[in-house]
Amino acid sequence: MLGRARLIVWVLVVVGVMFLGLFDPANPPALAQQPTGSIPTVTGTPEGPVITVDQSIPVIHVYAGPGSFDYPSIGVLLGNETAPAIGRAADREDWIQIRYSGVPGSIGWVYGPYVKLSPGTLLTLVDIPSTPTPFATPTLPLTLEAAFIGQQTPTRLPTFTPPPPLDQPSFNQVPNTSTTSIPAGLLILSLGLFGFLGAVISYLRGR
Repeated sequence: MLGRARLIVWVLVVVGVMFLGLFDPANPPALAQQPTGSIPTVTGTPEGPVITVDQSIPVIHVYAGPGSFDYPSIGVLLGNETAPAIGRAADREDWIQIRYSGVPGSIGWVYGPYVKLSPGTLLTLVDIPSTPTPFATPTLPLTLEAAFIGQQTPTRLPTFTPPPPLDQPSFNQVPNTSTTSIPAGLLILSLGLFGFLGAVISYLRGR
């Protein structure tokens, strides 16, 4: 009987020691609460039509409308980059409307031959947006413009003054004071005759 009582005491002591070692009053065990509701599962939505920029083209422009002359450029897409496709222009089917973030309305347009559509894609026709209003040219009020330009002083045109008349010199005719009235031809003929006679006389004397 005494041995059985000691066995019971030892069993109680061992159980007490084990209980005190596992239980710490300073750090009570945390009991995890199991969720009672069902956890929603995330399911992906089917991907719509997309365009892919031709990888041989480094970069293409994204425009505000279907046209590079009528609409401004609002961004770019790099080669092999993708974007969701929305539709085609009603009268310009070469232009594709895409979803382009970061711009008003998140919509842009790209030129169709520069991109590739996902296989089996049939895009709906989209109305062409109106062309943007050109920026107004600022003009200055007339009073403000006159204040900066100033009043121009009128100037008289130069007048032409004719030059004074030239004084042409006049030459007075010198009167002939020669008193001889012998013609010059007769005088030359006489001198020639006298020379001829002198030559004849010299010749005769030499013989």
